[in-house]
Parts: sequence; C-alpha cells; structure tokens
Amino acid sequence: MQAVLWDMDGVLIDSEPLWTVAETELAEHYGRPWTDEVKALVVGTRLDVAVPAILRHFGQEHGPEEVRRASTLLLERMVELYATPQQLMPGAGELLTSLRAEGVPVALVSSSFRVLVDAVLAQGVGPFELTLAGDEVVDAKPHPEPYLTAARRLGVPAAQCVVIEDSPSGVAAAEAAGCAVLAVPSVRGVLFDPAARRHVAPSLVDVTVPDLRALVR
Repeated sequence: MQAVLWDMDGVLIDSEPLWTVAETELAEHYGRPWTDEVKALVVGTRLDVAVPAILRHFGQEHGPEEVRRASTLLLERMVELYATPQQLMPGAGELLTSLRAEGVPVALVSSSFRVLVDAVLAQGVGPFELTLAGDEVVDAKPHPEPYLTAARRLGVPAAQCVVIEDSPSGVAAAEAAGCAVLAVPSVRGVLFDPAARRHVAPSLVDVTVPDLRALVR
C-alpha cells in the first residue's frame, strides 16, 4: 500500500446531513419532497451530475439554464453551511493519525467543489499530501479520472492505493481506476457487497492500517 485516498463528504467529515439540508430546501423550491430515494441516487456525485438527476426526478426542466440556477442555489447554501465547524466521522481522525505515524501518504479526493474543500481544510482537517476537488477534473466520479489523477500526482500506482468511499459513484470510480476500496456507506439505502479488493465496514471505528494493507495484498 503506497497511499490512501479519502473521499470527503460522509467519509472524512459528517457533512451529508448538511447536504440534506440544502437539498431539502432545493426540493421545497420546486414543491417536491426530499426522500431517501433521491439522496441515494445522487450521493457522491458532482453538481453537474447530481442537479440534472434531481430535476429529472422532480419532473422539472433540466436544460443548462435551469441546472445552472439550481446548482447556484445548492452551492451558495452549502458555502453557508460549511462555515460552521465540521465533525469528523467516527474513527476518521484516529485512522489518519495512524497512517501518518506509519508514513503512508494520504490524499483527499472529493466531488465537492474547491470552495467547499478549502472550507473544510481551513478548520484544521488533515494534513494531506494532496487535495483534489470535483471542479478540478474534467470527468467526475464515477469516472476513474479523480483517483487516477491523485495517484499520478502522488507518483504511485493506482493499484497500490486504497480508496475510502461511501457512495456508489465513488466506489465505481475507485475500482475503475484499479484501486482497492474500503466502502463505508453513510446514507440510508446505499449498500455494498464485499468483492475482490473491496471491504465493507459499518464505520471507520476499529479500522487499522494493517486492515488497509491487506486489501492491497
């Protein structure tokens, strides 16, 4: 194992409830309820993927202008919500500390835009050798580009990286890049089955560095 690549929302920080606040307000804007079904549909995806899916689900126009307006509403609200201190997910801080103690490089690879990633980093989360935001790649998760880019910039083979993810799009991106995966679902309705080079855990509590190394071996 030459590096561990972390997703941010729902893996490193407990921010999915904040997204749900903003998403619920967006749904109310269109006179629709926000449900676990819609949440599971878009969790872990970039705004340009999530917003058209939300609008289609609500039976709304989803052309470029409507997507732009809805995306702006969501992003502006999330900037406000991220201004408050974010809680680390259970076990995340301990695992980061253990990885640093063993000299394992760590990177943050998020679908969230840079303005939100920087808001989290400004609160002292990390440090990371590399951070990559969703608006800094051409193709977002579930495309493998984010994880391939992070591995390349770290100078390590993707196959020797472990990705920690909570969403179907993130797991798909990691596995398409050739990485091993620790899947830790954080949203109701999102489930994973164990597979080759994929371990599923209910949380990061009690996950150890040897556990991650075993995924690569």
